[in-house]
Amino acid sequence: MMRIAVLVSGNGSNLQALIDAQIGHQFSGKIIGVLSNKVDAYALQRAKGANIATAVISHKDFPNREGFDEAMHQQLLAWQVDLVILAGFMRILTPNFVSKWQGKMLNIHPSLLPFYKGINTHQRVLNTGDRLHGCTVHFVTAELDAGQSIAQSIIQVGLNDTTERLAQRVHELEHFIYPQVVQWLCNGQLSWENGQAYFNQKPLKQPIQFAQFWN
Repeated sequence: MMRIAVLVSGNGSNLQALIDAQIGHQFSGKIIGVLSNKVDAYALQRAKGANIATAVISHKDFPNREGFDEAMHQQLLAWQVDLVILAGFMRILTPNFVSKWQGKMLNIHPSLLPFYKGINTHQRVLNTGDRLHGCTVHFVTAELDAGQSIAQSIIQVGLNDTTERLAQRVHELEHFIYPQVVQWLCNGQLSWENGQAYFNQKPLKQPIQFAQFWN
């Protein structure tokens, strides 16, 4: 069984979706630890409520990013982690840390990558008048939001959508798609070899797309 750690910084709604999926036997791995850089992150309470081990490593306790990332790495090794999931983790990871977990670390981003990397994605979509929006699960690489995309969930932008409404709608997509991709890794459908994602033992040429949420 794949041992999973989730890195968080805030509320942890995606963590909750993963916990709920685990309880519902929707993926075959097990979340064995939740690690936060903020002691007051509500996600830690979600983990404790599900009897999942937690750890807090504050980035403020280290003189540089390298030291902070190494402390996280040691905690993940202590937990004997197979897969690292970023769920609202608001720190940019060092290339050295990323290289140690290459092909074993996922992130979810609130846009249809490669469009709108970085922050404020919902407002930027509204500013440009795009008709489609959504979220992307991707492998993590040293370049921000640039790892190979695995899956995307898509919505149509409504005429009355605001940034808040879009954020809410995309969160719903995230809570659906993230556990699904985790299960693909857990059951072997998804793998990573030599810098390339494979799905059902074939190179993944483009992200798998879900478009059920056209409301």
